[in-house]
Amino acid sequence: MKLSFTKIAYDLPETVPFVGPESQERENSFSFYARLGANESVFGPSKMVIDAIKAQADEVWQYGDPESFDLVQKLSEFYSLPRDNFIIGEGIDGLLGNLVRLFIEPGDEVVSSLGAYPTFKYHVDGFGGKMSFVPYRNYFEDLDALLIAAKKRKAKILYLSNPDNPMGTFHPKNHMEDFINKIPDDTILCLDEAYADFVDKNELASIDLEKKNVIRFRTFSKAYGLAGLRVGYGIGNKKMVKAFNKVRNHFGVNKLGQIAAKVALEDKDHLKAVLKKVDQSKKDIAAVFQRFGFTSLSSRTNFVPVNSGGDGKFAAKLMRSLIQEKIFVRMPSVSPLNSFLRITAGTSDDLTVLDNALNKIIKKI
Repeated sequence: MKLSFTKIAYDLPETVPFVGPESQERENSFSFYARLGANESVFGPSKMVIDAIKAQADEVWQYGDPESFDLVQKLSEFYSLPRDNFIIGEGIDGLLGNLVRLFIEPGDEVVSSLGAYPTFKYHVDGFGGKMSFVPYRNYFEDLDALLIAAKKRKAKILYLSNPDNPMGTFHPKNHMEDFINKIPDDTILCLDEAYADFVDKNELASIDLEKKNVIRFRTFSKAYGLAGLRVGYGIGNKKMVKAFNKVRNHFGVNKLGQIAAKVALEDKDHLKAVLKKVDQSKKDIAAVFQRFGFTSLSSRTNFVPVNSGGDGKFAAKLMRSLIQEKIFVRMPSVSPLNSFLRITAGTSDDLTVLDNALNKIIKKI
């Protein structure tokens, strides 16, 4: 029997946007000493969250609430915004897939930055969209150029992350609000704010729920330490949220994930402690690499972009060397960003392992 895949499916590459550390461990027959490549929170979830998960562990025979009612209510209280302006999904990745499903048909134009989060392109390709890319400018996503491209190509979606992944740079509130106000009415701005918890809320663009063409995505995977539970959320106009409810996987967010995310929002002390640890770790990472002659960018995320001082080939060699020393790190995929390594904030033990590995590697390369 011949499998009759769609033309889009036939044309898609077999590669995936992210090769996990587990795959690399299997390939190399070892376990990583330090996991500093996926921007997870090595500081983990709070004790309150862990206790809440344990308390509900014997209830996992039940499906999660398809409306995520309690979590939406907690988000509504947390932001002082109406419930109808929130959508819950399987991390931002799941929400990106829903967004593209809602708006993109084969041949539709989509604009993003060259080197930005690759999973977004993965979803666009899956629905036959046509991607156009704008280069970064001085390691920042170029707001003016993105606007020009969106208008020129009549883009259905414009994707932007702020704070940025993979460069950690950040556009301030006034720049972002001006940018948002200039988005064409027929273009959806997908604002990926996965790292928003690492900047003060007063530094972020105000949430204007009257903007029908803006959707903002945030997650519990980073600062809250719940990456393994896959819980993200969107904030947008009621009409936009209502449309998401037509296409989302209604049982996609599991019961424990909903409970953990709700409790995570309640434990503000843990979040403050994590942010403090992340700030210190970023300083320590920069200092470690500086001892070996490397510079780094100022980052408003939970990772440090480290300039290898060479081209993409040299950075890749350095990355592979660190992996062989059992330290999981990653790097951007396109020039000129690919001269950098991306190092996630780690524990003091992680950074000791990193320091020792670099001392060994630098003598060889």
